[in-house]
Amino acid sequence: MSPSSPSEKYRIPIVVDTREQLPYRFDPAHIVVTRRALPAGDYSLAGSEHEVAVERKSLADFVSSVIHERERFERELGRLREYYAACVLVEADLQDILDRKYRSHAHPNSVLGSTIALLLDYKVPILFCSTREIAGRLTAGFLGRYHRRVVGGATAEEEQIEA
Repeated sequence: MSPSSPSEKYRIPIVVDTREQLPYRFDPAHIVVTRRALPAGDYSLAGSEHEVAVERKSLADFVSSVIHERERFERELGRLREYYAACVLVEADLQDILDRKYRSHAHPNSVLGSTIALLLDYKVPILFCSTREIAGRLTAGFLGRYHRRVVGGATAEEEQIEA
């Protein structure tokens, strides 16, 4: 495959934070993965580490972050809100919170209330992705779209043609 072919041109250079213990597995035909420390988030793009980030949370980690480690999580959200594009992906859905499918004694209303407050205060989207697989696919899609649009210079119309 020549470097100028479209598939090589849009191969996504994802950076995974070195502290990420269970990184997503991405399709190597479309994504090149590098591991290094990131200033914010768990996933970003090479060369855009201060512009775009995805913060991954398991359900247990999310509940702990919004209830027990809120100050640390707010600092993270404060960094992410300065980015051009950032989001938090939770590997669970809202029903999992309502059903208390986590170990914390935190009441579901407290978790949901904290989530809403953080959304309003920091304006960083918190997306509930149902499963780890869906969260991984959304991570690749989010970073891929940013890469094509901002880094690669593709227009929205060109992205639709490639999809």
